[in-house]
Amino acid sequence: MQSRDYPLAGPEWVPPPDQQNRTPRRAQRWMGFAGAGTLIAVGYMDPGNWATAIAGGARYGYTLLSVVLLSSVMALLLQWLAARVGLVTGRDLAQLSRSQYSRRTSLALWGLCEIAIIACDLAEIIGSAVALQLLFGLSLPVGVVLAGALAFAMLGLQGFGQHRLEGAVAALILLTAGCFAAQLALANPDWGAAAAGLRPRSEIVAQAGMLWLATGILGATVMPHNLYLHSALLRMRGEAMPERTPAAMDRALRTTQWDTTLSLGFAFLINAALLILAAAVFHASGNTSVESLGDAHKLLAPLLGNQWAGVMFAVALLSCGLNSTVTATLAGQVTMEGFLNLRMKPWQRALITRSLALIPALLIVGHGGEAQTTNLLIFSQVVLSLQLPFAVIPLVRFAGDAKLMGQWRVRGALLASAWLIAGAIVALNGVLLWQTVTGQG
Repeated sequence: MQSRDYPLAGPEWVPPPDQQNRTPRRAQRWMGFAGAGTLIAVGYMDPGNWATAIAGGARYGYTLLSVVLLSSVMALLLQWLAARVGLVTGRDLAQLSRSQYSRRTSLALWGLCEIAIIACDLAEIIGSAVALQLLFGLSLPVGVVLAGALAFAMLGLQGFGQHRLEGAVAALILLTAGCFAAQLALANPDWGAAAAGLRPRSEIVAQAGMLWLATGILGATVMPHNLYLHSALLRMRGEAMPERTPAAMDRALRTTQWDTTLSLGFAFLINAALLILAAAVFHASGNTSVESLGDAHKLLAPLLGNQWAGVMFAVALLSCGLNSTVTATLAGQVTMEGFLNLRMKPWQRALITRSLALIPALLIVGHGGEAQTTNLLIFSQVVLSLQLPFAVIPLVRFAGDAKLMGQWRVRGALLASAWLIAGAIVALNGVLLWQTVTGQG
């Protein structure tokens, strides 16, 4: 394996004699950098996203579809920047933050990132526990423990290779997509109204309740810790490149761009389908107060006239919960190593990361029960949105830095768009905090 410090502009890599007659096929080159987007995409389908989408669709119909679309576009650009930074510099976002900022600033960024990971992990563990309760009648505390164990089992697939884990994640994504496709066919949404919902409206910012859910959707879609994870996944893939010439780097960047675009595009379809389902089934029938996952599960079968509708809902929820707990745990490992330069065995890092969310989740479901799970899920996504600027601003700065990125630095309209997104996130969070403090809207 070549070092990541291999000169990009250096001579072409010469393969060993026994490989000189082998011409790497395009598919083999592609597979080397494909799959990272799949792990990132599942973060945008977590149970916290379910809670915001169901509440938004039931209460406001198709109106918040525009927020899902805009958030997905933001996520696509920012994830592409994260992947680009990790691949080109050979360092992930956490490592760059540690090297480019003071120790105090770096530790503060790590602490904020850990808060985001814990908030996300709480939503994912509790969402999985709710799914296990809906499917098998388990109590929430038992479901929390079992969800944690299942996540460790999923992470164990890494011992057989990263692509095994990515394959399992992709299989669960396809299962989720199949469940939603069947439910949408039963719901028969008003597709004209859904298309109109893609148009942004000023009332989303003006109404405090709508803005609260919109901010939750933003946080659930543009997850801060996923930016750290994506940069780390591409950093590791870059280290395994047999050559780091400009031509090889360009090929890797093109493949990464396609992988990211297709994966996040698929995630957008899943999230849009969830909100459309809630709007078509609950809002259209007058059940605008539906917010909890349990209530949604109970109402789906009678409203759709199909006994399997609730089962498909719970299966899809469990699939998303398991997938997203894996990515949250991986993100926790990456940020701990990058910010603190802390070297631990993989299972030890996973245990620490998982415990930071598992213990609070047990306390919450033990004392609050199902009644508190929905509010917690939505609140966790708002916390993610509030943490976003502290990951996005350093990312955009690094992506446009010529010293770090060289000829592959981001510039022009793309860089301006990235800064515009960062400004929009800060502004949206500012309006939310103002409305919360003053009680306006």
